[in-house]
Formats: sequence, structure tokens, C-alpha cells
Amino acid sequence: MAHLLGAEALHLEYPTKVVFESVTLGVSEGDRVGIVGRNGDGKSSLLAMLAGRREPDSGRVTVRGGVQIGVLDQADMLADDETVGHAVVGTVADHEWAGDARVRDVIAGLLGDLPWDAELGTLSGGQRRRVALAQLLIGDHDVLALDEPTNHLDVEAISWLAEHLKRRWAPGAGGLLVVTHDRWFLDEVCTATWEVHDRIVEPFDGGYAAYILQRVERDRQAATAEQRRQNLARKELAWLRRGAPARTSKPKFRIDAANALIADVPPLRDSVSLQSLAISRLGKDVVDLLDASVSYGDRAVLRDVEWHIAPGERTGILGVNGAGKSTLLRLIDGSLAPTSGRVKHGKTVRVATLTQQLDRLDEHSSDPVRVVLARLRTTYTFGSGSKAQELTPAQLLERLGFTSAQLSTPVKDLSGGQKRRLQLLLILLDQPNLLVLDEPTNDLDTDMLAAMEDLLDSWPGTLLVVSHDRYFLERVSDQQYAILDGRLRHVPGGVDEYLRLRAAQDHDSRSRTAEPVSASASTEAAPTGAQRRAAQKEITSLERRIERLQAQIDAAKAALVDHDHSDYVGLGREMTRIGGLEKELLELEQRWYELTEIAG
Repeated sequence: MAHLLGAEALHLEYPTKVVFESVTLGVSEGDRVGIVGRNGDGKSSLLAMLAGRREPDSGRVTVRGGVQIGVLDQADMLADDETVGHAVVGTVADHEWAGDARVRDVIAGLLGDLPWDAELGTLSGGQRRRVALAQLLIGDHDVLALDEPTNHLDVEAISWLAEHLKRRWAPGAGGLLVVTHDRWFLDEVCTATWEVHDRIVEPFDGGYAAYILQRVERDRQAATAEQRRQNLARKELAWLRRGAPARTSKPKFRIDAANALIADVPPLRDSVSLQSLAISRLGKDVVDLLDASVSYGDRAVLRDVEWHIAPGERTGILGVNGAGKSTLLRLIDGSLAPTSGRVKHGKTVRVATLTQQLDRLDEHSSDPVRVVLARLRTTYTFGSGSKAQELTPAQLLERLGFTSAQLSTPVKDLSGGQKRRLQLLLILLDQPNLLVLDEPTNDLDTDMLAAMEDLLDSWPGTLLVVSHDRYFLERVSDQQYAILDGRLRHVPGGVDEYLRLRAAQDHDSRSRTAEPVSASASTEAAPTGAQRRAAQKEITSLERRIERLQAQIDAAKAALVDHDHSDYVGLGREMTRIGGLEKELLELEQRWYELTEIAG
């Protein structure tokens, strides 16, 4: 493949730190490279040098003649008084850009819901990020250098971006360099992975899953100091190999080698044990939303929400920005009353929320971390029975990636990611039994995300997660719900099912606003009246069956409260039965969705 750009003996240092010693690497046609590593190790600096934005202290970057490099910075470089349309296409006439299929695809994929004449100063961070991406993607670049492109994007936008980049930068069609902590995006898009660590850049073949396999193989030979990191990587490899959603059918790494490396790794979570402990801490009732609705003025945000949250459930919540996810969380934690309906909280429920605002932490405090921790509990128990662990706050901090020396660091001097991990620890030490995580992955690198996931695996309580990080959401939750048109809906098929439902919504919305098409121009015959009536009849029957089946599942989960908690075999049998009922429910819901398309 043709060479696009290369780096030779790059050296970079700051007054107190050598970032890169002597780095040599290259990018060829068709390479899609993901750049990973711990925060502060130099990922963005490497990208800036390769893109020509920063000069190395020594060494050089060479670019093939005529190669155009496009760059997406982390910082927002857009002018507040510029309109969406002008920022994206400039002064190009509408008929010119509208005749370009690539431009139309980018605008439809990223900006379909934004007013063309809206000033950028009126947009949210996520909307401005989409404008910056659209501006870059309609350009004619041979190499793209993207620094955290998924920041502020929702699940749908991230999914669209991944598909666009795979089509646009197919083998032999330019190069892509991307720094991101989004592991799903890395696995979906990248054909190679560079790990930045210890002043070097180490290349690996394949996306994130393949990188984890190769890193585990490498770390087996590492010094004892690497054992903790190695064990977390092995645990992550086990998840990727044994059943990570949407990955099990992809031959991303060698199956035999992976199975050998994870042969002695136990399941991620002892679900029976954790649920038994959650029941003992919470009792039968957690939070029940009973026909709850919320309106702000004339605008209905949530409508007729019926949800019985059970002890030990681990649930991810999906929805576009503005769909009502934060409103739902406020109903659950009791800070907002419903406009109609009821919210019932169990007597023993203690809710804690890891917010995006670090409101549990005085982030400007001069107190060292050890002083902050000394005000709280001296020990904390994780797990149950023979697997229970008594950990000190310092040991918990170590599990979250802190060193002993950082215990003496003033809180105000911690990085954003360190403050976020300290905030989580303070919440856990308060011993809630219902934990809500609102976009918890901000400012965390891939290693720290794995450490947080490992800690949550042994946390015994009910967990609710709102996150645009698809990998994290799938990793820590066992089921997903989505807010669609103000209603809460169980999506047994997870994120993939949610994306299908959203695509269908968008299609229906476009169909309603489009000009009428004559019957002769239609490419697909519309359902007849008889077909619609038959579909509606089956829908009515299905809704009754779905309601009965959901009631069975709720009753079975509630019955676990009265089950002998020491009877792990019996509990396991009941949970298997519940799993079968939930699978049947998924099949009925999928059939219901197909029929609604016919019934109209």
C-alpha cells in the first residue's frame, strides 16, 4: 500500500517530563489507526506532531507530496456568531453542495435535526461537535486526524460516524488516525491500534478487542508491577470473548489463543450472590414508577411511565439528548415530583448519583486526598459470603488507579479523571444501595474505565446507568431501557434494537413531512385494509400476552425476595427461568413491532 506519512525518531519533552524518547512509525493507504493509552502519556501530542500542528524537539515527520491532512481538535474552534450552514458549506450555493452525494450524506447523518440558519452560539456542546465534524468530513482530505471525535455525541451520532468512516476510508482509500477512549468505536472502525506508554508507541494489529488479546499475551511476560493491569485486561478479554454484545460473531482475534488466556477467569459478576445481598440490603421494594408523567408547561417529556425497579437490577438507559433521561433520573432519586401518576420509594432505599458536575466533591479544595478520605468510613465491604473483601479507602483508590503518592495530592491539583474517580469513591463509601451513574466515563482513559468496571462488578446494589459510551453501558448493565417519544420501553435487543427503533422513527417522521407520492410511483405496495385489520387484531392479542408475560417476570423477580438466600442452586434455577421468559418477551415484542409497521 502507498505510504502517506511517517515519523522518524520523534523526541518530545516538557521541562519536567520526557514524553517520547525515539518514536518511529508510519501510515499507509487504508490504515485506520486507533491511538490509546493512559491520560497524560502523550496521545494528543503524538497526533498533533503527525498532523503538523506541533514540532517535535528532534526527529521529523514526512508527508507524501500532495497529501492533505484534516484535523479535528478537542477544543471547539467555531465562531459563536456563525450559522450552521455557513460553518459547514461556506458561501457555496445550495444547488452546488446539494448535488454532492457525500455532502448530502454528512449533513443528513450529523445535522438533520439542526436549523440551517441557527447561530452556533445557541447550540449545545454536542450540537457544536456535530457541526465541527460535518465541516471536516465534507472536505477533500487524504488523512484524517481526529482527537476524541465522539466527545459529546450520542449513541446514534457515534454509530453513524463509525459507518461513515468505514465507507469513506475503506482499504486503499486514505488514512485515519483517531485518539479516543470509546472502545466500541475503536473496535468498530480501526484496523490497527497504537498504545502510547512509557515514552514509546507500541503497534498492535486489529481493533480494540484484538489489542486487548495481544496486550494480555504481552503482559504475561511483564514484571510483577504489571500484574494488576494484566488481570484487568484478562477480565476484559473474557467479557469480549464470552459474550460482549455485537462482538461474538466477529473474528476479531484468535479464538483458541483467547480461550487459553481466559480459561481460569471466572464470570464477571456472581449475579446470584450479588442479587441476594442486594435484596438483604434493600428489601422487596426499590422504586416503583406508577403511570408517572412529567410535563414542563405544555411540553410532555415523560408519559405514562410504568417501571418496577427490582433489587440488584443493572440497567442502562438510552435516549437522544433532550429525550428525558435526566428527568427520569430525578423522578427516581426523588428530586422531582411527577406531574401525574406516582413514584413510590422503598423504605430502605438510599440513592446516590454520580453526576457530571462533581457536586459531591469540593474540586477546588486544598485538602490532600488522604484528609478527605479520613472524614469517611475506615473500611468498606465488597462482595458477599466467602468472596467478601474488607477494603480501606486507600485500597479502593488503588483499584481506581491512584498511587500511594497521590494520597498526599491536594484535591485541586488532581486531573479531571482523578477527581471523577475520587467522587465515585466518596459515593461508594457512603454505602448507597441504589447507584445512578450519569455519564460516568468523562475524562477517563481506557485503563481507568476498565478499573471502574471491575469495581462495579462487585458492588452489591441496584445500578442505573446513563451513558453515550456504548461499550461501558453494555459492560456494566444487564438490560437496557429506552425513552422513545416520552415513553419508557424495554429494549431486550440492547443498543442495536434501540438504533433500529430510532431509525424507524426518523423514517416515519420524514415520511409524514414528505410530499405525497402517487400510487403508480410507489415501489412497494401499501398494505390492504384487510391486512391492516388482521395486523391490528394480532397486535391486540400480542399486547395482552406481553402484559401477562411481563407480569410473570415481575412476579418471579419479586419471589426471589422470599427465596432462601443460601439456596444458590434454587436461585440459579429461578434466574434461568426468568431468562427464558425474558427471551420469549423479546420475540413477542419484535413481532409486535413488525405488525405495527403493517397496521400503520
